Amino acid sequence: MALVEIADLKVAFDGVQVLHGINLKIEKGEAVGLVGESGCGKSVTWLAALGLLPKKATISGSVMIDDANLVGAPQRKLESVRGSRIAMIFQDPSSSLNPVIRVGKQIEEAVKLHRGISGAAARKEALRLLELVGIPDAARRLDNFPHEFSGGQNQRLMIAMALAGEPDLLIADEPTTALDATIQAQVLDLLARIRQETGMAIVFISHDLGAVSQICERVCVMYAGRMIEKSSTEALFAQPRHPYTRGLFDAIPRIDGGRERLIPIEGTVPEPGKLPKGCAFSPRCNRAENRCKSDLPPLTGNQDDRYVACFRPVEIRDTVIPAAPVVPAVFTTPAPATQQQVLS
Repeated sequence: MALVEIADLKVAFDGVQVLHGINLKIEKGEAVGLVGESGCGKSVTWLAALGLLPKKATISGSVMIDDANLVGAPQRKLESVRGSRIAMIFQDPSSSLNPVIRVGKQIEEAVKLHRGISGAAARKEALRLLELVGIPDAARRLDNFPHEFSGGQNQRLMIAMALAGEPDLLIADEPTTALDATIQAQVLDLLARIRQETGMAIVFISHDLGAVSQICERVCVMYAGRMIEKSSTEALFAQPRHPYTRGLFDAIPRIDGGRERLIPIEGTVPEPGKLPKGCAFSPRCNRAENRCKSDLPPLTGNQDDRYVACFRPVEIRDTVIPAAPVVPAVFTTPAPATQQQVLS
């Protein structure tokens, strides 16, 4: 049984559809990457799953955990899941940390809320969490304020708070985007290490395919509120099948070869409510044919557990992705001990 199973999840704001039936399973202990340009629906998927969207949002479908559907669930049920079963960290820690409360107190509050620990025991646990995420001189820094930490350290603080409830699943929403390459590598290594030590599953939301390749066994590509490709990380990097996924790879700068001109994907993600007929990517696709502009391609799979929503997927002979990694050598995260590649 999957840890979390999302089925036919749809979201609309004031009648404008932004998610068009998302299906995704997260198995215990696995790491799944969710990639795509801004506006594709990556973050909205999990905000909807956790009941964190504004009241004007209309949500349908199901998000199952422990045989309970979180869509439409009472607030008390959602609060029992947030933090203790599913925790979420966001791209900008400065907007999530209270600037006038010492970080130790903020972590102690999370420990008390999710695990019922208070007083000296809560402070001891807060210290353990700071040490776990690699904050130097943790005992002294418990009494510091967020502005006394660097950007990378603030992100580590957010990870510590997310771990306070000992969740089964951590949603990491663009946790490294605002960090330089060295600090980004450290945060990725930290997430991989914590996953190995705790058995926690991770959903890693990112624009950065290189970062995703470091900690995820499985990758799901989203475009205009739909899943358009699902695959193991290894297979996706060896041969992206959807033209959009191929375009994402073509736009990645490389450091292991000669200088080459990057190939951008022309155009932008269409606005919700203004999607073209047929495949939403067809106006930007150099492989589009007539039916792509009239019919919606379904997400279909094969015996290799690869799923793609395209009438003309990229074939092996068309793929020229180099075998060398597309990420800087500074990323040295070891492969997780538990590797599951079960596709929904």
